[in-house]
Amino acid sequence: MRGVASEVLSLLVRQGATVAVAESLTGGLIGATLTGPMGASAAFRGGVIAYATDLKASLLDVPSDLLEREGAVHPDVAAAMAVGVRKLADSGYGLAVTGVAGPDPQDGKPVGTVHIALAGPGERLWHRDLRLTGDRDGIRTATCQEALLLLEGVLKANSGEHLG
Repeated sequence: MRGVASEVLSLLVRQGATVAVAESLTGGLIGATLTGPMGASAAFRGGVIAYATDLKASLLDVPSDLLEREGAVHPDVAAAMAVGVRKLADSGYGLAVTGVAGPDPQDGKPVGTVHIALAGPGERLWHRDLRLTGDRDGIRTATCQEALLLLEGVLKANSGEHLG
């Protein structure tokens, strides 16, 4: 994962862009991974760990009615988290994850349900909905990896690089 993080940071720096993260089930793993490589401060603005549902509303401006209607594990919640952290941190990109790492289902969603969203310039939104398998640590690690790969793919597409 460190290689992907280094590549993401390099792409951000080359594009003069920054990223902030909003994490739920990963509990800071994405932020920790992005701050591992030297020079991370040139592109990483910071992060919010909104593990509790009410913090998604109070810190990231996720609409309370959305959380009440759909629960915390929903693609629209991930999108609102991404938009919220982008605005909060005044960053070019906002990357957010929400999901169920286990061992029990949450809000009627099975273990392994994960939603990743990326908010970017021009109010653009990208997302990935995943159904992961494995234990709690495996789901959290895979979520981090997939989130970084989504960001890397968008950054490469924006720079004209081909995904391969």
